[in-house]
Amino acid sequence: MLYDLSKQQNWIITATENAGLLRENLLSKTDVVVFLNPTGDAICDEGQAAIEDFFKSPKGFVGIHAAADCEYDWKFFDDLLGAHFKTHPPSQDATVLFENFDHPAMIPFKGKKSYSTFDEWYTFKVNPREKVNVLATLDESTIKKFDNDNFRMGDHPLIWWTEKEGVRSFYTGFGHTNESFQDKYIIEHIKNAINWAAKRIN
Repeated sequence: MLYDLSKQQNWIITATENAGLLRENLLSKTDVVVFLNPTGDAICDEGQAAIEDFFKSPKGFVGIHAAADCEYDWKFFDDLLGAHFKTHPPSQDATVLFENFDHPAMIPFKGKKSYSTFDEWYTFKVNPREKVNVLATLDESTIKKFDNDNFRMGDHPLIWWTEKEGVRSFYTGFGHTNESFQDKYIIEHIKNAINWAAKRIN
């Protein structure tokens, strides 16, 4: 999906699963870091230091789905992201409720009060609402299959953004299933989030 978008958007993409490449020589040529479904403790202290240096200038970050399921002990990343994953039920159809359209990532959903789709739905260790700008929440009443009831948050943010000292950060809970990356609404949602993080659109 990202490579297809890059042809339309004039992006130059470096994609890697090798966290050892996250150093100044690569990051200095980068405008936006996208964490596309990483999990676990993947980045060493040297890589973390390089990323922290990267964000000392006005750069961008986009976290997709399991970006919330990595680097739990890295406070800088926790602050950048907004919240960490707690648990999820089995993948299923559910409904996302739109709260605010005042962000370019929400353009594909304008005119809709909600959007129902099949995905894996996360709940978070802490509700991020007090420190982020929430764009959409999960309608928990549409979740039908539970492994346990640790899932419910009541107020359940799913999509949000922040901008601090010129650093733009965006997180979307969409993006676990293959179908997500073939969904025209979600594709435009992520495209606009990346362009916003790169300050190509406001």
